[in-house]
Amino acid sequence: MRDDGLCFLSAAELGRRIARREVSPVEVARAHLARIARLDLKLNAYLTVTADRALAEAAAAEREIAAGRCRGPLHGVPMALKDLFDTAGVRTTAGSRILAENVPSRDAAVVERLSAAGLVLLGKTNLHEFAFGTTSDNPHHGPVRNPWDLERSPGGSSGGSGAALASGLCAVSLGTDTGGSIRIPAGACGVVGLKPTLGRVSRRGVTPLAWSFDTVGPMSRAVEDAALLMNAIAGPDAEDEWCAARPAEDFTRDLEAGARGLMLAVPRDWFFEGVEPGIEAVVREAIAVLGREGARVVEASLPGMADAHTAHHAILAAEAAAFHGPWLRERPDDYGSDVRRGLELGQLVAAVDYVNACRVQAIVRATFRAALAEADVLVTPCLPQPPPRVGEPMSREPAVAWNRLLTPVNLAGYPALSLPCGFDGGGMPVGLQIIGRPFEEALVLRVARACERATGWGTRRLPG
Repeated sequence: MRDDGLCFLSAAELGRRIARREVSPVEVARAHLARIARLDLKLNAYLTVTADRALAEAAAAEREIAAGRCRGPLHGVPMALKDLFDTAGVRTTAGSRILAENVPSRDAAVVERLSAAGLVLLGKTNLHEFAFGTTSDNPHHGPVRNPWDLERSPGGSSGGSGAALASGLCAVSLGTDTGGSIRIPAGACGVVGLKPTLGRVSRRGVTPLAWSFDTVGPMSRAVEDAALLMNAIAGPDAEDEWCAARPAEDFTRDLEAGARGLMLAVPRDWFFEGVEPGIEAVVREAIAVLGREGARVVEASLPGMADAHTAHHAILAAEAAAFHGPWLRERPDDYGSDVRRGLELGQLVAAVDYVNACRVQAIVRATFRAALAEADVLVTPCLPQPPPRVGEPMSREPAVAWNRLLTPVNLAGYPALSLPCGFDGGGMPVGLQIIGRPFEEALVLRVARACERATGWGTRRLPG
């Protein structure tokens, strides 16, 4: 197999071949590093490439597997990490100038768990500065570019991870989702991105944006890979007071059970308003596919989503401003203009506005709870329009915001996944958003896998 062929195998398939010793982890790591060297000058997906470490970890994995000590289905598989996760001995910049020389002494909790599972670190990916934005136009490190159209944004804030996955520069990655930052690049780049339930995965060692919403989740090219990553990272953490005590589970157990007998609810309001017609057509066809797979498709009403988007932004901005307060006072000029402006606006959020936003949050949770009491999952578009051009400013106004179909889910704290389901008239990927009840990520993954299997869209590679 050509090296590029290795770079587009799913992580699960790579793991199976590595375990059977049909391919060497070192060979796999070298193939990815060569592809990074060849393509990332155009994409700018990586901030740091840890080539020596990757080859050393791959060689160690090869020795362990040869000795019969395989750690699991992802042992020897190469990963990338959004540069928001602490990595011992490797700089963690959060895409900023302020943390440009930050070298942690300890791994983040999820990095420890992935290392224990035997994954190989290729490097740290580019992102919107401090994860406070939706485009990954980074003023300090340059913009990330979408592999499907280099003139377009890959989305953000986990844009480097989305671009790296779509272009075969890693097998899996981790992102964070505070207002859509996993699902936006997943939808824009045509990969899988899962935002778990708030508290399902430890956030220890992850640079915060907004404590009420920050969520760590998997990004991959296949649903099975996302499930395997969840197996590795989910579960309680006594060192993270925000982490739920919910025990870990096997997210692959019912992955192939299909959609038959499940009820899917399609919102009749907000989630289809203002969606570009080509995107809506692709999403509705994906929903129809699930219907043909045996799911029952019904309509649902979720009122108040415009208020949800506004409330989410008020809470996020205020909490981000609270975290960044000292730096904002002492080093204001070290921020990019858009992030600095957002933080300064956050300082203006009055206590009464924050409290009222929290009241809206309670109402939104009740709205989602009621909708999902009658259905197994909700299905909606992920993004209402194609990715913007690199450098094009993004509006936060509810009616036109790029992430407006995603932020209500963050406000509720529910799990949601973006699944590639086709392409619009301009050849850009389209994402289907699947929303589930709290701690029912396994069911969300099952629905996603049923659609992935029936459509085959997840297997389409980049032209050239």
